[in-house]
Amino acid sequence: MEGDRLPVPPSLEEHSRRSSISSISPRTLDVVVYLINDTEVRLTVDNLPSATVLELHRLVRDALRLPDCALEVFSLWLISPLLELQLKPKHQPYKVCRQWHDLLFRFTSCSEDEICEDEPSLQLRRNVFFPKRKELQIQDEAVLQLLYEEAKYNILEGRYPCDPADCEMLGALVCRLSLGPYDPEQHTACFLKEKLDLFLPSHLCRRGHGLFSALWKRGTRPPAYEQGLLHAYQTVLEDGACEENAALHRHYCAYLQKCHELPYYGCAFFSGEIDKPAQGFLHRGGRKAVSIVISLEGIYIIDSKEKHVLLGLHFQELSWDHTFPSEEEHILWLEFDGENEGTAVNKLLKVYSKQAELMSGLIEYCIELNAAAEGAAQDLAGSPAPPSEPQSLPTHRQPPKLQRQNSVLCSRIQHLSTIDYIDNGKEIRRVKPRRTASFFGRQLSTAPTSYSAVRGAENLEHG
Repeated sequence: MEGDRLPVPPSLEEHSRRSSISSISPRTLDVVVYLINDTEVRLTVDNLPSATVLELHRLVRDALRLPDCALEVFSLWLISPLLELQLKPKHQPYKVCRQWHDLLFRFTSCSEDEICEDEPSLQLRRNVFFPKRKELQIQDEAVLQLLYEEAKYNILEGRYPCDPADCEMLGALVCRLSLGPYDPEQHTACFLKEKLDLFLPSHLCRRGHGLFSALWKRGTRPPAYEQGLLHAYQTVLEDGACEENAALHRHYCAYLQKCHELPYYGCAFFSGEIDKPAQGFLHRGGRKAVSIVISLEGIYIIDSKEKHVLLGLHFQELSWDHTFPSEEEHILWLEFDGENEGTAVNKLLKVYSKQAELMSGLIEYCIELNAAAEGAAQDLAGSPAPPSEPQSLPTHRQPPKLQRQNSVLCSRIQHLSTIDYIDNGKEIRRVKPRRTASFFGRQLSTAPTSYSAVRGAENLEHG
């Protein structure tokens, strides 16, 4: 993390003032579960200390009149600006809340004062383990609206990096859903400019103000995103014969389907740091704050400041490990194929984070879920796919090839400081012919892949 902790987005500070369980007394029966848009769902719970997540989840479902599928689509989370945890059905939220400060000491690098002042809120959010392919089958409007609100939150907060053109398209759908059909007399560029942060990510809205605006491309004017948003709003298709409820359903689906193109949609978020490439005569480096996001499909390293992807890997493209040398930091190691001056090499990336243990466990569990889903799909088909035509995992949908090389979704390997190795058959050295094995034993071995491994010396230099 950057310094002792990562910077907390201002919009998340509000969450620290929430309290889902207002008293530490075992007799407390009132529980507040928050939705992503800050709506409160108040519950009265018998025997609160022993109430499980599944029991509370059912109460929330009944209070919101959601269908049974909501138990699979959503989960209960404990959320604060310092840590986000998806709870298991058997967890008891009251007891986990009592242990919250211990969890912060274990999984964050925050100061003791920050930890003592932090208090989590119980929130209903999308289940990380719910496949996108099943989400496309949902027809219930209330469930779709909750999914839409969460996806919109992650887009507007910059948690889901998105290219400006796509942000305008998504923002236009938000305009339609919140303002109604386009009205040329009311919905002008000036009107949208006053509310721009309700429709576009905050980091795009800020680019039109202050010093950045003055220095944009040596004096040229920064892009007027309200104009692009207005044009996209005008092009939102309307069906005059369609009732408003049906139109809302269609626009919710359109927004979610666009978000499904983002490889990190529906992911879990973690915080950490990576080494910066050495620069200048003195080869000074330092560290960069990053978000590590893990989904059923893979892992992505996102620049917390610039809001773009630094590295994206499907699970069959990497090996990983979690190390915690005594008196040193927790590290999540990621190993993947790459090049160094035209030579194929093993690249090792060090991710510094006290949440490395959580990330490693989540990667392993996602791979297990994918393997189980693949086996179930083969059983339904009656026989496994022939070896010459291996089936891809059901949850591994390759994203379309991007034509824009400067897209925020493209990996920026040149911005990473990695340790590059190759194997000459006798020892592991920096930069050598293509390896034949993986330094780490933990990798996805069931999926078709060209990834191969090495046996490393025990005294491997970590850079």
